Amino acid sequence: MRTFFSINSIQGYFFIRLMLGFVFLVAGFQKFIFPTDMGPGRFLDMGFPLPVFAAYLVGFFETIGGLFILLGLASRFAAIPLAIIMVVAIITTKTPLLYDGFWVFAHAIRLDLSMLLASFFVIINGSGKYSLDEKLYRNNSF
Repeated sequence: MRTFFSINSIQGYFFIRLMLGFVFLVAGFQKFIFPTDMGPGRFLDMGFPLPVFAAYLVGFFETIGGLFILLGLASRFAAIPLAIIMVVAIITTKTPLLYDGFWVFAHAIRLDLSMLLASFFVIINGSGKYSLDEKLYRNNSF
């Protein structure tokens, strides 16, 4: 448990958490407030089985995970499902674009790849200095 709640002192790390948490929080909320364009309708168009369930499950994890990362609360745990979501998104929505050429694919994958790599960064580094984890666990030993 100590590893999952350990705090790092990387300068500027807060900004990575802010970016990652914000993007996932917004993406998650959009699945609920724009169901046709971002939620079940989009998942149906992509051919997902059980599109309503899949869209709202992804939306739930994006919203809660984004919020936890923004707050710096159990960020490592929160980033794991987000990384999985990004891998699935890349495979299902971006990989088919390779048929249109590498540069079309490279352009389309920019945000997804950034979010995946930022999720890995959070999984490796935890919540950081300015976080609820730091406030809650700095003097606790597990």
